[in-house]
Amino acid sequence: MSAYSIDVTETNFMQEVIEASHRAPVLVDFWAPWCGPCRSLGPILEKLAAEYQGRFRLAKVNSDENQALAGQFGVRGIPNVKAFVGGKMVNEFTGALPESAVREFIDALMPSPAEPLRLEAQAARARGEADATRKLLLQAIRLDPKHEQARLDLVDVLLDAGDLAEAQRLLGEIADSAKDRSRIDALSARIALAQGAPAGADESALNARLAADPADHEARLGLANLLAARQDYRGALEHLLEIVRRDRAFGDDIGRKTMLQVFSLLGPDSELVRTYRGELSRAINR
Repeated sequence: MSAYSIDVTETNFMQEVIEASHRAPVLVDFWAPWCGPCRSLGPILEKLAAEYQGRFRLAKVNSDENQALAGQFGVRGIPNVKAFVGGKMVNEFTGALPESAVREFIDALMPSPAEPLRLEAQAARARGEADATRKLLLQAIRLDPKHEQARLDLVDVLLDAGDLAEAQRLLGEIADSAKDRSRIDALSARIALAQGAPAGADESALNARLAADPADHEARLGLANLLAARQDYRGALEHLLEIVRRDRAFGDDIGRKTMLQVFSLLGPDSELVRTYRGELSRAINR
C-alpha cells in the first residue's frame, strides 16, 4: 500500500471512506485474491493513486473478508469500483477497465478549476449582486466550458433577469448531455412557465379582471404564470388550483398541467409540492 491507498474493512469504512470523501474523492475497490481481473485492475488503481498524489484516495476492500460490506453496497461482481464524494456514492464501474478509461473515470470526479469562481458567484447572488453574479459565472465557464453546474447556474440567473431567449439557448446546448437531470427538468419547467406569462402583463389589471369575474380563467391563468415567473409559487399554485376546481376542462386541463410543471420545478421534497399535490388530488376526485 502507498500513502494514497489503504485497506478498508467494516470497522473503519465510515472513517476512511465516508468521512474522508468530504476532503477528497475516495475510490473503493472491491476485490478478492482469487479474482484474475482484480489482479489486472489493482496495479492500475494503485499507480494512479500515487500519480495523483492525494487528489483522490484508494480504499481496497477484500470482498471475501467483508461480505456484509459488499452486500450493503450491492456488489454483484468484482472488481467493482465505487466512487464516493461528499459522503455519498456518485459513480461506479465493474470489470478491469484499461488505464485510459480508469483515468477518465477519476478525472470526472475531480473538482473543476472553475468551482471557486462558481462559489463566488453564488455568494454574489445571495447578496443580490446580479451583474457580478453573471460576470463570475461567465468567467467560470470560460475557464472550464464543461462545468455543468456553472452553466446551469447561469441559466437560472438569466431567468431571474428575464432573458428568456438566452436562457433557453444555453439550456438547449447542454440539455441532452447534462448529468443533473433533475435540475435540467426544473429549469425546463421554469422556462415553460415563463413562456406562459402574458407579454406585458399587468398584475393589477389581471386582478381587476378577476375581481369583476372570478370565472375569467384566462386572466387567472395569466396571473398564475406571471406569479410563477416571479417565483411566487404559492400564489401561482393557488390560482391554478382554483382553475381546476372551477373548470378542469379549461384550456385542455391547463390548470392541472401547469401545476405539474411547478411541481417539477420545485422538486418532490418541497413542502409546497406536498401540500398542493394533496389539494390537487382532492379537487380532481371530489
